[in-house]
Amino acid sequence: MATHLDLAEQEQLEQLRAFWKRYGNLITWLVIAALSAVVGWNGWNWYQRDQAIKASGMFEELERAATAGESQRVETAFRDLKARYPKVAYTQQAGLMAAKVHFDKGNLGEAISALNWVSENAHEAEYRILARMRLAGILVEQKKFDEALKELDKAASGASPEFLALVDDRRGDALMAQGKKVEAIAAYRKAWDTMKAEVEYRRLIEAKLTALAAAPEPKKAASGATR
Repeated sequence: MATHLDLAEQEQLEQLRAFWKRYGNLITWLVIAALSAVVGWNGWNWYQRDQAIKASGMFEELERAATAGESQRVETAFRDLKARYPKVAYTQQAGLMAAKVHFDKGNLGEAISALNWVSENAHEAEYRILARMRLAGILVEQKKFDEALKELDKAASGASPEFLALVDDRRGDALMAQGKKVEAIAAYRKAWDTMKAEVEYRRLIEAKLTALAAAPEPKKAASGATR
């Protein structure tokens, strides 16, 4: 009986050796690849957190400079963030903040440059949309209406309904600045229709329509209501 078990175990061992000889390297590499993926993912998360922590200190410096209205310090901090941490959300926020400081100081060239960087490099769509909307506002002030509308077209591409409503509202502003009242009303109306009723900003859009003698009509009661 013992001999029979020994032979069976020997046969299984030989089968295992043959299997490992044939597939051992493949299995080993698959295991290594799986472990590397886990280690790599954890390492990437650690790297991202580390980058964000380091960038946050520079962003705070930029924020302090912005509060003080020191545009040169703001520009220096933003330049350093772009060079060291271009993919971190803090840098995208810094670009929007730098643009505002420059705009307030009348440095339109620097403001446009900052907004262009965010619109072209931000990973989050929301930052790209906001940058293009603000850029369109500056272009309208410069009476570069066609360029402004092109930026708004880019902002609208792939935007969520909430952001699309804001883009259409800004489009209405650009069209009104051109004296295109009918087109502006259509843009405002589209923005008003798209934006949720509970959003406070919708009242401002309604006020614009009212000022243009195009106030939205209240929804009619359901036709099935009893008399």
